[in-house]
Amino acid sequence: MAKTKSSIPPYRRRGRQRGLPARIVVGLVRIVLGLIVLSVLWVLVYRFVPPPITVTMLGDLIAGRGLNKDWMPIGQIDRDMVRAAIAAEDGKFCQHNGFDFEAIEDAMKRNASGGRIRGGSTISQQTAKNAFLWQGGGYVRKGAEAWFTLLIEKLWGKRRIMEVYLNLAETGIGTYGVNAGSLRYYGHDASAMSPIEAARIAAVLPLPKKRGVKSPKGFTRRYGGTIAARIGQVSRDGLDACVYKGAVVAPNRAPPAPKGKPRPLPGEEYESVQALPPVEEPVVVPEENAVIAEPMANEPAPVEEPATEPVPSPEPVANEPAT
Repeated sequence: MAKTKSSIPPYRRRGRQRGLPARIVVGLVRIVLGLIVLSVLWVLVYRFVPPPITVTMLGDLIAGRGLNKDWMPIGQIDRDMVRAAIAAEDGKFCQHNGFDFEAIEDAMKRNASGGRIRGGSTISQQTAKNAFLWQGGGYVRKGAEAWFTLLIEKLWGKRRIMEVYLNLAETGIGTYGVNAGSLRYYGHDASAMSPIEAARIAAVLPLPKKRGVKSPKGFTRRYGGTIAARIGQVSRDGLDACVYKGAVVAPNRAPPAPKGKPRPLPGEEYESVQALPPVEEPVVVPEENAVIAEPMANEPAPVEEPATEPVPSPEPVANEPAT
């Protein structure tokens, strides 16, 4: 039996067209779902492909500071560099699922009491921010950071997170990644580093544009010494085990001696070759998005540098018999 055609015009048929509020809601839902799908695909691509460039790198290029990066697989990076990053930035890297809620709560309490604002971000959160987002605060960026942190924890795993972190972290003006930093400051790549070399690069990660790796003094030197001491504790306690789970670990090698004249790198004109003056800072990790590392047991305190000013000899007392 043939269906009779309705005589009611389509624009007058009720129940077949949504009102304006419903269309807005449907449009927003589609946008959100589209962003979710795109973000998942983006994270999946970066699981296998090194991120070609980041928002922070673009900022350096626009500002004229240049860009120098040299990707190195995690299997080739010296293990002391991995341990130094964990010791300085995130002692619970292998224990948490992307968020260290104790560190976040502690940072909130300290910030509420006044003084310098400090964050409680983990290495996973910093990696999500560096790879997919921009620097700075704000609720929108923090929310997106949390979302990307969940994605990389589920889709990448700890080994890939550490690999991307060590290759995207800013290690100097216009310099990104520990391999480019090692080439810049030490004249050799990051495949063989001494504990103090790794510790000094880790010490500048929170403020790479304000701290110097070359002949550091003051706070940066003391903090680097503290990180170098913590590297042994990270090794003894296996705090980096998740990075090397199921992987063949290369033996530690002594760093080679620099050969020839160091190659010129972008951004050198913005840095002082001389050691930076001591920086008066009340905490170990003052950067907004860095984790305040928990003190480790049996950790030696940073050794203060002895005073170098000469002590004046006492003047002779009047009427004192000569010897």
